[in-house]
Amino acid sequence: MRAAIVEAPGKVVVTTVPDPTPGPRDVVVAVASCGLCGTDLHILQGEFAPTLPIVPGHEFAGEVVGTGKDVTELAVGDLVAVDPSLHCHECRYCRSGRGNLCDRWAAIGVTVPGGAAQYAVAPVANCVKLPGHIDVKDAALIEPLSCAVRGYDVLSGTLGADVLIYGSGTMGLMMLELAKRTGAASVDILDVNPDRLATAGLLGCSRTAASADELDRPHGWDVVVDATGNAKAIQDGLGLVAKGGTFLQFGVADYATTAVIEPYRIYNQEITITGSMAVLHSYERAAALFATGVLDPSVFISDRLPLEEYPQAIERFGAGRGRKIVVEP
Repeated sequence: MRAAIVEAPGKVVVTTVPDPTPGPRDVVVAVASCGLCGTDLHILQGEFAPTLPIVPGHEFAGEVVGTGKDVTELAVGDLVAVDPSLHCHECRYCRSGRGNLCDRWAAIGVTVPGGAAQYAVAPVANCVKLPGHIDVKDAALIEPLSCAVRGYDVLSGTLGADVLIYGSGTMGLMMLELAKRTGAASVDILDVNPDRLATAGLLGCSRTAASADELDRPHGWDVVVDATGNAKAIQDGLGLVAKGGTFLQFGVADYATTAVIEPYRIYNQEITITGSMAVLHSYERAAALFATGVLDPSVFISDRLPLEEYPQAIERFGAGRGRKIVVEP
């Protein structure tokens, strides 16, 4: 089969590799589409993935074309979206229901071969069967949506909150869509990319701007979400949380990124600073939301490229062009 492989930091190629073989409780998925995200950029830079080479791709969906001998839940021909999370179920975090913090954290497309290929193997337990009305080529959006659902789990949304989101890429826009559905009174979005801001306006945010200085809210925002991982945006956002408000670090920053906090202000104004890590008990809910049409794939997916153009796709994504970019084997 053909697959994209990150061979070394900064080097990705598309080549022929052996077809995957399922274990007793695995299925083989013929990948219909595989999304690119910030994690893939980190892997390309030599971060996250414990060893290289690796076939990336943790956002994917497709058709079951093979099953292990002990699989009864799915059959060949079923359409599925795949939760990439691989938890050990043994460490103290897994045993306390916090598998996304697993001491042996692993994921399809990060620590084991993923969906940037014609075929991928996944445990049957990680597969969500899709209803017939969903186009499986759009279902790569379910994994990032499940991360956004986890983000709102962490926020424990308050009705009538004023929300500020940094970044109107795929994740920022998904956070916008969920904010609208969790009772936000207003949702403002900041981005330096005017094309992305235009998409945020199309989706119905309250206001868009390149800088918070352009927005009139002297008391700050009840909820501030960083969906960029950018140090300047994070630092700016920390200063704009209203009294009693919450700052959510949602974007994936580089390991070396730092920000300065003001402990007295955090104490005196009862500000919460928290984070949201990947997927946790949210994939099935994201799939259910996706099936109801919570996202418009024609808006969220800006580019569909063949698998053979994976190097160009990741370069385009890294340059900040487009929104969600998917490759289709």
